[in-house]
Amino acid sequence: MSILKIARMGHPVLLDQAKPINPSDIASNADLQKLIGDMIETLNDAGGVGLAAPQVYAGQRVILAKAPQLSGSDEDKMGVTVLINPELEFIGPDKDLGWEGCLSIPGLRGAVPRARKLIYRGYDPAGQSVEAEAQGFFARILQHEVDHLDGILYPMRMTDFRYFGFDEELARLEREAASGAEGQAE
Repeated sequence: MSILKIARMGHPVLLDQAKPINPSDIASNADLQKLIGDMIETLNDAGGVGLAAPQVYAGQRVILAKAPQLSGSDEDKMGVTVLINPELEFIGPDKDLGWEGCLSIPGLRGAVPRARKLIYRGYDPAGQSVEAEAQGFFARILQHEVDHLDGILYPMRMTDFRYFGFDEELARLEREAASGAEGQAE
């Protein structure tokens, strides 16, 4: 397996529509299986929670997403959901505003509205059909990664750019707010 280079915002591969993969070819496609293994290694090396094939210069409909309850320092590929040709169906109109970052936009975070609950469908690396429900942070990861397959970066989904900034500045503001709250409690 190899650690792949991650495309950064500005590269055209991140704005293109990814191509679907023939489901009958998934299990026997050695190049696809290698890509999936390399993506898992790349995601673990980068410390992210999700990765889409276009982010590693592969214009195919493949995503990885780590379920938060499976995250941990000993996590291996068993803690990663791999979806090929993913489709999302939103459950209800409820949305949450939550902070997101992206391996392709290093050093920045923004608040993005996303559906709270969804059903996801697709195929696993063995070519088996997958369907399950996701909510909360895992649903957010899936939406973020599927957006990559459609050439959408999270800033394109933002509704208020007052909630967009550099990680260091946002962390400093959080520390200042926390220390101010502690001072008031005394």
